[in-house]
Amino acid sequence: MSGSQGFVEDRRALLRVEGPEARDWLQGLVSNDVTRLAPGRAVYAAMLSPQGKYLFDFVLVADGDAVLLDAPADRMAALRQKLALYKLRRKVTLADEPRGAALIWGGDAPQAPDGALIVPDPRDPALGWRLYATDPGAALAALGAAPVDRAAHDALRVACAVPESGVELIPDDTYILEAGFERLNGVDFRKGCYVGQEVTARMRHKTTLRKGLVRVAVEGEAPPPGAPLVTEDGKEAGTLHTVVGGAGLAHLRFDRANGPLTAGRAIVRASDIGAERD
Repeated sequence: MSGSQGFVEDRRALLRVEGPEARDWLQGLVSNDVTRLAPGRAVYAAMLSPQGKYLFDFVLVADGDAVLLDAPADRMAALRQKLALYKLRRKVTLADEPRGAALIWGGDAPQAPDGALIVPDPRDPALGWRLYATDPGAALAALGAAPVDRAAHDALRVACAVPESGVELIPDDTYILEAGFERLNGVDFRKGCYVGQEVTARMRHKTTLRKGLVRVAVEGEAPPPGAPLVTEDGKEAGTLHTVVGGAGLAHLRFDRANGPLTAGRAIVRASDIGAERD
């Protein structure tokens, strides 16, 4: 794979969901349409609280009749516990999946090594492909992908305005439409009901978003993620999150983001606000 880069995503874990009712059961729980799953086609989705707030996000991947949930490792125990509460008597089983995850971008579409799965990242074509293998590092090497570190992937994530759990996505606080899930193919407004669907649909059809996740330019020393953003006249304008190489992601109040903002010693200027509002 000439020109490709690879990164072993050791902060992700996989949960195997299977059984004759697995996909119908997931369909009633997550924000996207599980029926779109197919070999080589993944689906990005979230689980929400009844109040419509973000709890978990994951990539769903078809593995035969089973579905793999690719989710943040530090949230996997909580996700599994939440799913178990909804399982009741449904013919569904939940099990740890031994394969790990890696990310590949640049170059031509890779061919999966023996025993591995590869799917395009469903959120944005620029994110490349997601690889699942027992030894993802060895699989990347077999594909000839140049190894890179987390900072390189964070730079790609910022360029695509993709939020990350625990950083830009805060459980029981974030609304997924403000985090860009519609743009990232993470929500379907034509499917049936799911937990939190009513609030999400109302935000989509009956309101104009006043806040959202946008790319920003950052000049000067960037503070740690979660720093408050302040206008020139001292009003709170939002929060600065991931920053890599002078670019970052921020959750902003659109009406207060027209001029320069400060976060600690850094000067922050917003972009793409019009796109997020639309």
